[in-house]
Amino acid sequence: MTLPLSVNLMPDGPVADLADLAVLAERLGYRRCWVYDEGLVTRDVYVTLTAIALATERILLGPGITNPYVRHPGVTAAAVATLDELSGGRAFVGLGAGGGLTLDPLGIDRRRPVAALGDMVGALRDLFEGRIVDLEGEAFSFRSASLGYGRPAIEVFLAGRGPLVTRLGGEVADGFYLSYIHKDLIGGHVAALRAGAAGRPFTVVYSTMVATSEAEVAEARAALSFRLVDSPPEVKDLVGMTEADTASIREALRVGGPAAAADLVPEAWVDRFAIVGSEEEAGSELRDLLSLHGIDEFQLPLSRVKGAAPLIERTAVMVGGG
Repeated sequence: MTLPLSVNLMPDGPVADLADLAVLAERLGYRRCWVYDEGLVTRDVYVTLTAIALATERILLGPGITNPYVRHPGVTAAAVATLDELSGGRAFVGLGAGGGLTLDPLGIDRRRPVAALGDMVGALRDLFEGRIVDLEGEAFSFRSASLGYGRPAIEVFLAGRGPLVTRLGGEVADGFYLSYIHKDLIGGHVAALRAGAAGRPFTVVYSTMVATSEAEVAEARAALSFRLVDSPPEVKDLVGMTEADTASIREALRVGGPAAAADLVPEAWVDRFAIVGSEEEAGSELRDLLSLHGIDEFQLPLSRVKGAAPLIERTAVMVGGG
């Protein structure tokens, strides 16, 4: 049985251990395995995905999320098409604007991110379909470029929290990855995506942490830290996050990473973005959210390898209602 469920693995440990987690997810019925692309913070995303492809048979595979800046989109297209070939047609690609956790250590600034994402989606489509690409974009260019081994049906997902990227995703992508969205805004995001897709097949993926203990709430505070500083103003306003809060959290992230910034994220904010409660309460809330908003797939985000296997097992039970 395949569940409406996927997992996003942070490659913070040995690649072989990540492959074992993907094997477990596949055995439990997970549909899709994403791997975080966080630059220097983690192991390489495509080496990790290759190991997972060789260890699994059915689960879909792709970066979650890569961006137009760290690698040239042509290089990303080649990597994804090669992964697709190796895995027997199981690859997809997830794209976003890139956050400070990834880009800041590399000294990369985001230049016109929505335009860059639109250019990247178009270029990937053309390359996967065997067309020649000529483009002078805001963030990258192509000159008579082509790819001789792509599969036209490789899925392209977008990810983001702002209205412009949401609108773009509905119009040009095959699906959208809603990550750590304020619960009051989920319905509006899904409605905008469905409207943009205009009736064509479209996969809405929703991702957030499930916290059933004080330790997991603390992890959720760390996970929210770097996402909140890159969130649109309207999201910050909903939780009362000031410019001073943003500056303090950003500085803590620069000095010590998410663990150092966690204490600056009030616990009250966590409940507005994460699923919090006992295992029974969390499972019920999660199933209700998926049903209420017509979400196609829940993605379990895992920030570290250690201790991940029980969470993969627990979430399969929660989503399956067992």
